[in-house]
Amino acid sequence: MSEDASSDGTADADPTDEEVVRTAAEAAEGVVFEHYDQSAVTDLDVTVTFEAGVLDVDVYLNAPDGPDDPDPETVAEAATTAAGDAVDELFEE
Repeated sequence: MSEDASSDGTADADPTDEEVVRTAAEAAEGVVFEHYDQSAVTDLDVTVTFEAGVLDVDVYLNAPDGPDDPDPETVAEAATTAAGDAVDELFEE
């Protein structure tokens, strides 16, 4: 029996809240580190909650914003969007 099977042997249709939070956080962090080297990021805080079917993602990013660097606010917004998209895909599986 797999880990995502219920006690009667049928697979659960929805992911657990923990899976949702982990998926969203990993997606958000992935977007940030696609744009910046990890060593260049001064501070990254990804806060994810999933309660009563409502996903809330907040990304705080303190990273270089020089002329050759991506805009940190734009990257944080993209990370938030990616988190939501990843959770949508999780529910489609």
